[in-house]
Amino acid sequence: MNDEASRPGRRRVSPRQAGGGSARTGTGWATALTRIAPNDVEVRGYPVDEMMGRVSFAEAVYLLLRGELPSRDIGRLFGAVLVASIDHGVTPPSTIAARHVASTGASLRNSVAAGILGFGSYHGGDIESCLRFLQAGLDIHRAGSPYDEAASRVVAAWLERAPTPPGFGHRIHTRDPRAARLLQMAHELDLDGEHCRMLRAVERVLNQDPARASDPVPINVDGAIAAICGDLGFDPEIANGVFIIARVPGLLAHAAEERTREAPMREINAKDHHYDGPARRRLPETRK
Repeated sequence: MNDEASRPGRRRVSPRQAGGGSARTGTGWATALTRIAPNDVEVRGYPVDEMMGRVSFAEAVYLLLRGELPSRDIGRLFGAVLVASIDHGVTPPSTIAARHVASTGASLRNSVAAGILGFGSYHGGDIESCLRFLQAGLDIHRAGSPYDEAASRVVAAWLERAPTPPGFGHRIHTRDPRAARLLQMAHELDLDGEHCRMLRAVERVLNQDPARASDPVPINVDGAIAAICGDLGFDPEIANGVFIIARVPGLLAHAAEERTREAPMREINAKDHHYDGPARRRLPETRK
């Protein structure tokens, strides 16, 4: 059997299942994503020129990945997911990789590519791992166990091989503000489903030990994104790809700043940096 075809969640689908509407006949292989014809560009059947100015970038990404335009509420939440991951300072390995390559005089595209290649199991991979972890708990729940019991079982199994499940804990934050806001939005928009409920159950199980009272393990932004993407119907691998999409602007900005503000071929020590940008400010009232 083909390795790709045998991977979890990977299956063959018809053009209709893929979101392409009715199948169109033709020779060769087929795609349900984008149709190009003279003077015409359609994404999932929608003319791009009609989408421009009427569909946000986040909604267009959702359309490509899921096959249909999101509702206004889903589009708003999905946009927040992208904003949540747009950048996290100079210390992540992907950012350092982008800056190192930029310092050589390489092009911005090569610098951004280097940053993307810096994502791995320990950086940028927790969304996929967390979503699979939550799905394992949901399998137990659907078999008849309450959420907390199912969470206890998957947590116990995970802690046998690692100190913390994916999507929990952070090297800087004791309360990740991005995760809190995303889960708040999901709840307010009535879009928090079984994955978010399992995430909360895991949080309760992890922190029920009295020894953790003074040092609780928080849900991090990867955990919140994993749960939300699961409730929106995303495959774990695609959910991880959402993080990569979101991070590209940050990598581009870091690479561009490196080229314009720093000397070429410098030794980059992330711990030696300081921030000299705008002071903390509030969004305008029109940005509600």
